[in-house]
Amino acid sequence: MFTGIVEEAGRVRSFEQGVKAWRLIIEASEALEDLSLGDSIAVNGCCLTAVEFDADSISFDLLEETVRLTAFRDLKAGDPVNLERSLRFNGKIGGHFVTGHIDAVGTLIEVRRTGKDVYMRCKVPQEFAHYLVYKGSIAMDGISLTVAESEGDEFAVWLIPHTLEVTNLKTKQKGSLVHLEFDLLGKYVERLLQK
Repeated sequence: MFTGIVEEAGRVRSFEQGVKAWRLIIEASEALEDLSLGDSIAVNGCCLTAVEFDADSISFDLLEETVRLTAFRDLKAGDPVNLERSLRFNGKIGGHFVTGHIDAVGTLIEVRRTGKDVYMRCKVPQEFAHYLVYKGSIAMDGISLTVAESEGDEFAVWLIPHTLEVTNLKTKQKGSLVHLEFDLLGKYVERLLQK
């Protein structure tokens, strides 16, 4: 479980298909603090398991299914990625509950700066549009954000300068792909109502 409050933007060292799995190696610093083998780390919002680490990097094995369903397939060396260690019960919750299970990949259709803030509009696959709630929570590349606008299969968010400084969103532009996780509460309510 995560909160969507990104701790740092790491850098991809390598992402290659191996014999048993895809291997993603990320250069990091804060995410390495108190890290143990098998710990969960949200990488661009996707919950991955640390299988190796050293003084400045963490390695993850990814299933073919994970690569197929996410935007990881486009990662290359040097790309920034958002990192968050899993929630500790003695910590604070600054965002919202984020599982790290990616629901969909969205496409940024507008990115513009207005003063010091940045406005981003994103298109989601039609089958997920009903999860978009005005002033509701959404995780974009693992970042807990508030939906500022919602219309059909599009939503918009506003980013403060701090979010741009500490995350990979500063590198995103029109056409960029982002991982989306919709609010967990909405998904449970939907399932219960179907019963």
